[in-house]
Amino acid sequence: MKSILTRFVTVALITSLSGLALAQTAPESKTDASRMERMDKMHARMNERHGKHLSELKAKLKLEATQEAAWTTFEQSMQKPGKSMARPDRASLQKLTTPERIDQMQAHKAQRDAEMQKHADATKTFYGTLNAEQKKLFDSETARAMHNQMGHEGKHQGHHGHH
Repeated sequence: MKSILTRFVTVALITSLSGLALAQTAPESKTDASRMERMDKMHARMNERHGKHLSELKAKLKLEATQEAAWTTFEQSMQKPGKSMARPDRASLQKLTTPERIDQMQAHKAQRDAEMQKHADATKTFYGTLNAEQKKLFDSETARAMHNQMGHEGKHQGHHGHH
């Protein structure tokens, strides 16, 4: 079973990549509209699975009443932000200069970085409320995700690093 952190990273990457792709093009046909619909359904399924995994983690941790507030903050930080950056249409993108498009991309990245920092802070705060046994469980659940992520990155870096 994949861990929660793996699912979070996957959702974050897909959301980021789809956001950048959507910022480049606007729906112009039924095909694009159906693609958007499929993406929405995929995100809904991923969010549903993500919620299930969070519930499973919470049950495994057997939280005490004093840990509930930190858990709630942690859980909320794991949710997709309700309001994302507006996606300009193709015509407005074409009117921008290259530096303006770069500025727009940097603003989008800054927003994603702020969301990641919020998640990191909430995770560290929650982790600080855990007892030794809970920390061990939490570590084992998140270690798999980090190992998987680093393993995939390592393969790509190693492949390109020897050229």
